[in-house]
Amino acid sequence: MLMPKRVKRRRVHRGRMKGKAIAGSVIAYGEYALVSADPGWITSNQIEAARIAMTRYIKRGGKVWIDIFPHKPVTKKPAETRMGSGKGSPEYWVAVVKPGRVMFEMAGVAEDVAREALRLASHKLPVKCKIVKKEEVKA
Repeated sequence: MLMPKRVKRRRVHRGRMKGKAIAGSVIAYGEYALVSADPGWITSNQIEAARIAMTRYIKRGGKVWIDIFPHKPVTKKPAETRMGSGKGSPEYWVAVVKPGRVMFEMAGVAEDVAREALRLASHKLPVKCKIVKKEEVKA
């Protein structure tokens, strides 16, 4: 699973997901992309599941880029623990995604293959997604 090698702070605040994505809202590498339509947290497991779904469908043809990385730790306290005694330990890592964020890119395959692979990947993610071509996205 994806996670940072080392971090400055192990426990961070939850934060807010206001507004649209400004950084990472253009297709940088590929021809087709999966773009988020909703805000949300995407876990490292979900990113990996989407990547596997895409690469399985294109049968090792073309190239896939992952444009999101889970930098944010999510903590959890053990079950049946009393209130207080500090914040829990990091349980998993998430990538914060805003509407308009390019999450996955793909190139080197036919359009119908790319669209189907990205559609399969979108089913693995907890946010609504849309599939776009490079020409459709305004720079």
